[in-house]
Amino acid sequence: MEYGFTTAAYVVAAVLFILSLGGLSGQESAKRAVWYGIVGMGIAVLATVMGPGAGNWFASLLMLAIGGGIGWVVAQRVKMTEMPQLVAAMHSLVGLAAVFIGFNSEIEMVRVAAMQAANDTAGLAALAGFAAKVAEKTAVEINILKVEVFLGVFIGAITFTGSVVAYGKLAGKVDGAAKKLPGGHMLNAGAAAGSLLMLIIYLQIGSAFALILMTLLAFFIGYHLIMGIGGADMPVVVSMLNSYSGWAAAAIGFSLSNDLMIVVGALVGSSGAILSYIMCKAMNRSFISVILGGFGGTTGPAMEISGEQVAIDTEGVAAALNEADSIIIIPGYGMAVAQAQQTVSELTRKLRAKGKTVRFAIHPVAGRLPGHMNVLLAEAKVPYDIVLEMDEINEDFPTTDVVIVIGSNDIVNPAAQDDPNSPIAGMPVLECWKAKQVFVSKRGQGTGYSGIENPLFFKENTRMFYGDAKKSLDALLPLID
Repeated sequence: MEYGFTTAAYVVAAVLFILSLGGLSGQESAKRAVWYGIVGMGIAVLATVMGPGAGNWFASLLMLAIGGGIGWVVAQRVKMTEMPQLVAAMHSLVGLAAVFIGFNSEIEMVRVAAMQAANDTAGLAALAGFAAKVAEKTAVEINILKVEVFLGVFIGAITFTGSVVAYGKLAGKVDGAAKKLPGGHMLNAGAAAGSLLMLIIYLQIGSAFALILMTLLAFFIGYHLIMGIGGADMPVVVSMLNSYSGWAAAAIGFSLSNDLMIVVGALVGSSGAILSYIMCKAMNRSFISVILGGFGGTTGPAMEISGEQVAIDTEGVAAALNEADSIIIIPGYGMAVAQAQQTVSELTRKLRAKGKTVRFAIHPVAGRLPGHMNVLLAEAKVPYDIVLEMDEINEDFPTTDVVIVIGSNDIVNPAAQDDPNSPIAGMPVLECWKAKQVFVSKRGQGTGYSGIENPLFFKENTRMFYGDAKKSLDALLPLID
């Protein structure tokens, strides 16, 4: 009876998770999709706690209360600008959990082996849960189980240290530039080869030392891999780590014979991999190149930029907006940092009330997280139908009167098309410089997150609207009549 209840609950939870993923593909259905995921996870946790093999209720409920309480507090305190690093931190916890579960499985296998060697039939009969399943397996099945444990720990360890580094880069605690130790890719390759050797040793003699050494090598791979990836590629990195965490969960699901964990891990792993591929395609970059090479890799010096950045005051921007008929707003991470989305929404409302056509252009890798700008605009209640993706709006810039760029750099950089030696050469960008006028809201004359200079700021039809984005736009609002 218990098994039937658990299986049924897992099926319902899996369906809800699939509906959640499907709903997250559209802004209108995203909120409903989040609730599907919440309910699905609640059912999954409840079924697991009440299902076969469950025990020690006090400890289980205590851990759920502590974890849930910490999650609630963190969610209340985290700002929208800090969401990317929160996601990276959550990925690190998934990876670390996979490592702990894998080592616990190894301990249980050693315990069962010791009992079998001592012919302790009473002890074997008293075993419950995972250990009981191990006791029933043949030698071949034990080796398969060891491979599952090994893969879970390996992927989990890479996910853990990689996510910690990603968190540091996103939070500004670690330099966002791509950095590698002397030896570069060969160190990663050597660590991967060493891990494979540890797998062979682990299968041959069952030494926990091999598992420990592999874990240390995997920790290094995760650290060195993400350290070697530059800031401009961080949205892809976050998506990739999401995929890793899913595969780690799936591998551990096989070890624990937990069907729901396998399904959920596969869903997260495959969806994260697909999203990473889509984002790499949007950047015109090879997924393998991003993961192994980091950002950069030019064949010569970048093209020199001539001219100067010309500033404009609030009155000048207001006059141009009042005269314009068509306006496109391009949001970037600077808007998120300044928490200017509500002001942008109010500016949009006032301009549309005057009969002007206002739309938003979203680049796939704008911000620090996939869909980051869409989330911010949805939070500010910007109508979904005027928020367009790059492919939908790029051809409209030549017929646009005014473009306002708010805190973006690389996604509006014409060097991607004009300079073959630019680190972003070939990356599809929003061609805003083709509009009649471009106003760039920016704090100062510094480069963007990737450290690449932007020729857009020096073009004749571009004016720099310096200052904090929120303060600048707040000052602009009263002048829109």
